[in-house]
Amino acid sequence: MNDFTTFWNKYGGAFFGLIIGIFLAILIVFTNFYKIILAIAIVIVCIWLGGYVQRNKEAVKEKTKNFIDKL
Repeated sequence: MNDFTTFWNKYGGAFFGLIIGIFLAILIVFTNFYKIILAIAIVIVCIWLGGYVQRNKEAVKEKTKNFIDKL
């Protein structure tokens, strides 16, 4: 019994995470919730990209110009 208690104290959170992860995976797949998650991810990436371009305007201009010149 002591071995099980030690095991549970060490890895119990992983089992709860597994159960929650399986539940969320089923929820996402069967309710088309993945479309909302994908849309949110795209918005977050665009926000990050806009901030990056704003902070590094000159470098982005130069890289864009060089890319267009190669075409």
